Amino acid sequence: VFSSADLIVVSPGVPLEIGPVASARAKGIPVIGELELAFRIANSLIPGKQGQSIPFLAVTGSNGKSTTTTLLDYMMRKAGCHTVFGGNIGNALTEEILKCIAGEESPAAKDGRSSLPRSARSLPDFFIVEVSSFQLEAIDSFRPHISSLLNITPDHMDRYHAMAAYRDAKANIFLNQRSNDFLVLNADDPEVLDLYDLHFRSGNPDKPKVYFFSRTREVEGLYFKEGKVWCNMPGVSPGAYLMHADEIRIKGVHNLENAMAAAAMALLADCPPDAVRESLKEFGGLEHRLELVRELEGVTYINDSKGTNVGAVVKSIESFREPLILIAGGRDKAGDFSVLRDLVSQKVKAILLIGEASGKIRDALGDVTETVMAKDLAEAVTLSRLRAKKGDVVLLSPACASFDMFRDYEDRGKQFKKIVMELKNGNA
Repeated sequence: VFSSADLIVVSPGVPLEIGPVASARAKGIPVIGELELAFRIANSLIPGKQGQSIPFLAVTGSNGKSTTTTLLDYMMRKAGCHTVFGGNIGNALTEEILKCIAGEESPAAKDGRSSLPRSARSLPDFFIVEVSSFQLEAIDSFRPHISSLLNITPDHMDRYHAMAAYRDAKANIFLNQRSNDFLVLNADDPEVLDLYDLHFRSGNPDKPKVYFFSRTREVEGLYFKEGKVWCNMPGVSPGAYLMHADEIRIKGVHNLENAMAAAAMALLADCPPDAVRESLKEFGGLEHRLELVRELEGVTYINDSKGTNVGAVVKSIESFREPLILIAGGRDKAGDFSVLRDLVSQKVKAILLIGEASGKIRDALGDVTETVMAKDLAEAVTLSRLRAKKGDVVLLSPACASFDMFRDYEDRGKQFKKIVMELKNGNA
């Protein structure tokens, strides 16, 4: 099919192993993804300041990518930088870069949050990108100046038939980085640390400078201790106090990690600490990520529809002290739901199950808490309300994809919010 092509650009949803693509690669025809194409266009057509290419700041991980990337963008704009934002979130990065070439203002400039003079806005200071494992499979020269790997938990196992392949794809974010680049890693994630050991313990002198973030111990980077966030970073006094964790507007243990990752990247990009602090106090998070829907009769309803894998649901459950009623299920991504057993037994009063994976989840968790099958999301909400008491939390965090019953996770979350908002006082 592609025998006469000079270059093939694949969508992230297209596996490199499918017949026509694999055949073209076997013939030596270059195959790249849209992320690689965007990087090449940016480096060849957009001049940077002082003759340097415009830096890419890139975030990947199984969970938290969108929140961290958006928060990082918020911080850099708070500091007065002009950013171009895209990748696995928002518009395709090539589209945003072509707008730069055409001299169009990006949404970040239009919304007035950049303090740069209008004449300077056509040339960005940074490209800030969220990147997925699918996108990272098809890179060649993509080299972010600052990258972060937030976490690695099993995901997309319907595409990656071994965790090693998934880890290798994630590792591509830093494989082209050099000694004048920076890498921010989660010091609490064993899979991330294993990758670090594999690639950086060999003493390669041209490796990126690595900083960490941690909820559990002091590190070179950002860390949480005694209710506060502390900082060992360039431009900040060693062991400096950054802020109290309660001041961070987005809540949850996973969002503390996201906040520290974004802050570390921003500080490495010379964002002033005051801009970092103010951003963390102001940034309210993203829709469908532990989003408060409402409180009704003392019961809190939370929309975490973006929790599409088991690892995400672990973090979500850990974020609550209150008794939980969990709504889960959907299209299975080859997840291991038994990982949830201990947490569910400790924190979850009941699970309401929907979708194709409901039987598999019931088999994994049905003996540790009450487990009820619901015909659809509306019934799951109704049954949750019947079981909820004052002080409980009803949490939609599916641990599955949405495509069996909904257009996407956003559609699922919006329908959940609509159902919850239509609940009436005193009506079960």
